[in-house]
Amino acid sequence: QVRLVESGGGLVQAGGSLRLSCAASGSTYRIVAMGWYRQPPGKQRELVAETSSGGSTNYADSVKGRFTISRDSVQNIVYLQMNSLKPEDTAVYSCNARAKYFTPRYYENDYWGQGTQVTVSS
Repeated sequence: QVRLVESGGGLVQAGGSLRLSCAASGSTYRIVAMGWYRQPPGKQRELVAETSSGGSTNYADSVKGRFTISRDSVQNIVYLQMNSLKPEDTAVYSCNARAKYFTPRYYENDYWGQGTQVTVSS
């Protein structure tokens, strides 16, 4: 089991910044990737950014150049630095961890945090 606890959401004006944090605990040695997803009001959840254990990163086109994902592998914390925020960034942001298992065969399981609200006012 992997447990995820997020923090850092809130209300910010357009053009402002926020930093989200997600602390993982439990079987963190199984984690192969961590990332952030968001669900805007009335829309489906979408990938914002993710980072693998090898250090590679992937961003949604809508946040490239504005958001940065980083990971502290020692403390098992992943951060999402969000700059130049726009009203369309308003959403519930959820942390995700993908963990690997080997029995009875190799498979991966996704874990989710409780979500944190980010609201960007115009």
